[in-house]
Amino acid sequence: MKIAYADPPYIGCAHLYCDRPDYAGEVDHAALIDRLERDYDGWILHAAATPHSFAVLAPLVEPTGARWMAWVKGFAAFKRNVPVAWAWEPVIVKAARKPVVSKRLVLRDWVQESITLRRGLTGAKPEAVCLWAFEMVAARPEDTLDDLFPGTGAVTAAWHSWQRKFTLPGDPVPALPPSDSARRGRSRTGGAS
Repeated sequence: MKIAYADPPYIGCAHLYCDRPDYAGEVDHAALIDRLERDYDGWILHAAATPHSFAVLAPLVEPTGARWMAWVKGFAAFKRNVPVAWAWEPVIVKAARKPVVSKRLVLRDWVQESITLRRGLTGAKPEAVCLWAFEMVAARPEDTLDDLFPGTGAVTAAWHSWQRKFTLPGDPVPALPPSDSARRGRSRTGGAS
């Protein structure tokens, strides 16, 4: 199965990545979701927990049958004179196949994990969030994963770790995709993953 991990700059936040060589402005989320549906068996899409983000994404996601889940941030960035901290974000998942309950993880539609700090890019995803998302999309070690917005390379690194962890002794080891540095040159917009 082909799986996509999309962690684009959130709606209205592309300016945060304007200094990146792969910066291409605001992401066209309608085109992105169309691509996810057309080219992949399953996909993961991170989004912001803002009213505008919900207003744009909900009508695009609804026909896909994807499920809205939540990454709850036990530690989040609290700013002075801002009454609310964005301590969670939607993670939209369309499973590649029916998820199988295993002894390795309780399947639930949320994960609690703190944000990352000093990863070189705003919004870099923690490995635990990525591993949870791989389970929610019902990935298998032999599947291929395209990190559409490679950013720091954290998602691809987590995928390689996840593949190694769940490949059973005697199973063929899945071929790894091109290195993150080779893939970064192909991204059209800097991502946060």
